[in-house]
Amino acid sequence: MSDAAVIAPPRRAALAFIVVTVVLDMLALGMVIPVLPGLVEDFLGGDTAGAARVYGLFTTLWALMQFVSMPVMGALSDRFGRRPVILLSNLGLGLDYILMALAPSLRWLFVGRVISGITAASISTAMAYVADVTPSEKRAGSYGLIGMAFGIGLVLGPAFGGLLGSVNPRLPFWAAAGFSLANALYGLLVLPESLPAARRRPFAWRRANPVGSLQLLRSHPELAGVAGAAFLSNLAHAALPVTFVLYASYRYGWGARSVGLALAAIGASSAVVQGGLVGPLVRRYGERYILLCGLLAGALGFAICGFAPTGALFLVGVPMVALWGMAGPAGQGLMTRHVGADEQGALQGATGSIQGFATMIGPMLFAATFAWFIGAGADWNLPGAAYLLASLLLGGAIILAARATRRRPAS
Repeated sequence: MSDAAVIAPPRRAALAFIVVTVVLDMLALGMVIPVLPGLVEDFLGGDTAGAARVYGLFTTLWALMQFVSMPVMGALSDRFGRRPVILLSNLGLGLDYILMALAPSLRWLFVGRVISGITAASISTAMAYVADVTPSEKRAGSYGLIGMAFGIGLVLGPAFGGLLGSVNPRLPFWAAAGFSLANALYGLLVLPESLPAARRRPFAWRRANPVGSLQLLRSHPELAGVAGAAFLSNLAHAALPVTFVLYASYRYGWGARSVGLALAAIGASSAVVQGGLVGPLVRRYGERYILLCGLLAGALGFAICGFAPTGALFLVGVPMVALWGMAGPAGQGLMTRHVGADEQGALQGATGSIQGFATMIGPMLFAATFAWFIGAGADWNLPGAAYLLASLLLGGAIILAARATRRRPAS
């Protein structure tokens, strides 16, 4: 049976479900963001400094669980299929949000965040599903839709969570549980399996652990180079969420309303780029060109944001940063071409593990950079240093990606 015969039947409903499930997952994740720090503070009796330290630990722990669990989820999906892993993850997330809604102590909230980090790691399986149901030449466009789904969920989620949290700080957790459980039920009724039994491979711990999973990325020079560029890109991504609120207040005197509108503009423009531009541009110019152009746009955008002396000039960099969103889907599309159908889960697990590691170290790196260059001991005051560092990291990603994907003479 040809690949087209296997892929064609489930493609439309399956891809639509994956987009919907990512939106709902990100909505649920985003809804708890505005209220979780306050809940931690309440458990600590109003100790804001202590709450900041504990919340930082929660964030790092969540990323650590992603780093460890994504390769496992990917390998399990290569063995048992994508459908059961995705459905069990949605069910687990729903039950976990209920646990956090009922958490009587900080210890139980801690347990909830551990479980959340593990079950949310199924995003690697969702990405593998996209590779299963999409022909290789169209994958970048499909990954762009997934990126758009991320953006929509993370823009709307905090807004809904803030509104619900103003009524009761536990209410966003209940709403998040409802979204996740509804997602599981929807998938149970609609989602077809995308990986035929003939294409599955045995589960092996040597491939499912974070270190072992990275061996797959070394199996081809282009795969390794694009993965390295993806790591630097993911690391640079932490610059905005970690420092933007404090940076905009310190340098431009922006209040909560201006910050919220700017973040909404960034999220909306990124969603437009990934959902509307990636597919057509990749079809016309190819994945390599769009990958490099996206990374270059991000580097230029962060440089503008870092040097901008006024808020208006900072906003000039926002569209450039949004165009950076082309790089991720194009890079994903390139990488999926270098592994077989029975390794797509392992590939997405490995790239997800890289992203988790970047998420662990990125917040500390950029927060420390911002604090150092505005501190009293700094040799010169440079509030935008974090964004300039992100620009340099993306410059390094351009070099890695360009060298790895350049045309080589036939042997």
